[in-house]
Amino acid sequence: MDKAGVDEARLAMREIFPETPLQLNDHLSAKFGAQIWLKREDLSPVRSYKIRGAFNFLRKAIAAGEKDKTFVCASAGNHAQGFAFVCRHFQVPGVVFMPVTTPQQKIDKTRMFGGPFITIKLIGDIFDQCYAAARAYVAETGGAMVPPFDADDIIEGQGTVAAEILDQLPEGVTPDLVIMPVGGGGLASGLTGYFKDVVAKDGFLFTEPEGAPSLKTSLTRGEPVTLPKVDNFVDGAAVARIGDLNFQALKNFSADQVQLVPENAICVTMTDMLNVEGLVLEPAGALSITALDLVDREKLAGKTVVCIVSGGNFDFERLPDVKERAMRYAGLKKYFILRLAQRPGALRDFLNLLGPDDDIARFEYLKKSARNFGSILIGIEAKTPESFTDLLARFDDAGLGYQDITENEILANLII
Repeated sequence: MDKAGVDEARLAMREIFPETPLQLNDHLSAKFGAQIWLKREDLSPVRSYKIRGAFNFLRKAIAAGEKDKTFVCASAGNHAQGFAFVCRHFQVPGVVFMPVTTPQQKIDKTRMFGGPFITIKLIGDIFDQCYAAARAYVAETGGAMVPPFDADDIIEGQGTVAAEILDQLPEGVTPDLVIMPVGGGGLASGLTGYFKDVVAKDGFLFTEPEGAPSLKTSLTRGEPVTLPKVDNFVDGAAVARIGDLNFQALKNFSADQVQLVPENAICVTMTDMLNVEGLVLEPAGALSITALDLVDREKLAGKTVVCIVSGGNFDFERLPDVKERAMRYAGLKKYFILRLAQRPGALRDFLNLLGPDDDIARFEYLKKSARNFGSILIGIEAKTPESFTDLLARFDDAGLGYQDITENEILANLII
């Protein structure tokens, strides 16, 4: 990577927004016994780092005489918002392809940022489907594609995050560990390229959601791999295939440097950061902070750690689902199928098994007159995970037939 090009891009983008802050987080630093710095890309004008790559790409394209073209992008949301903002800034027309599953909050904000300069097309269930539609549109119309991550000018633009970090850290301090989210790999390529002479090779930790391990799978196999399916919950990082240029930039890192993060663990971070710090994070924006809990504490002790908070575009209509997932991951909520005798008083006997702090959050009872036993679907919330250990012991002592379906993905998705 040409650092001079990154520095030039950084200077140029000051015309549309100031540098995002790098903040030492006292709460996380005390928790992990390290200096935990948060690079707050959620505080950019579009609440994500994606504005950087989009600005740099369009800036260069316009300088090369392409201002009369219609620019096109495909995005799960954040790239679309950055692209729309930049199209309005340069007053050029843009067409945005987004998956149908994109949160409404991101769709509305994309319209707001782009104003009359952009048109939105909702196509496909996942990013890769709408990306294919966008490429086909460009081929048909002669438009100019603005890739979300797989382009040198995009990577260069995202590298400005690293340039700012080095200036914002105290004099003489450099990161011992940089933790970053990975979707298509544009941010990771830009960060590692700019930091390569400053941060040791093993000083990078890449984080991906468990349901979209594109980089880890590709590094394991030694070539870019298209995943057969992805979990869309972490929509900002749910990419089925790492970018080709991005893989070339990252291929010399070890697959062991990619930390897969459970989607439900991300929800714990989102609720904790909202309740403790007042930070509104989208799932992808919480990836790097969540990874701290999965790293050996000894590797963090006394170190200077920079976590990239990549975005804060969160639709609050998703908050009940996030809270539900967080409680299940923390062991504070479980779902059971109970086998209950069909006799008077059976339900009362069951309720007497519950502890004083066990709260019934869901209850469905199906009584069939032709059978001796009925089935109950019950959701129980507790104050501590240990409460469930005691509760299940009481179930066993009472000879109650039950099945814990909390982690049964098929049943959980169907009835929870």
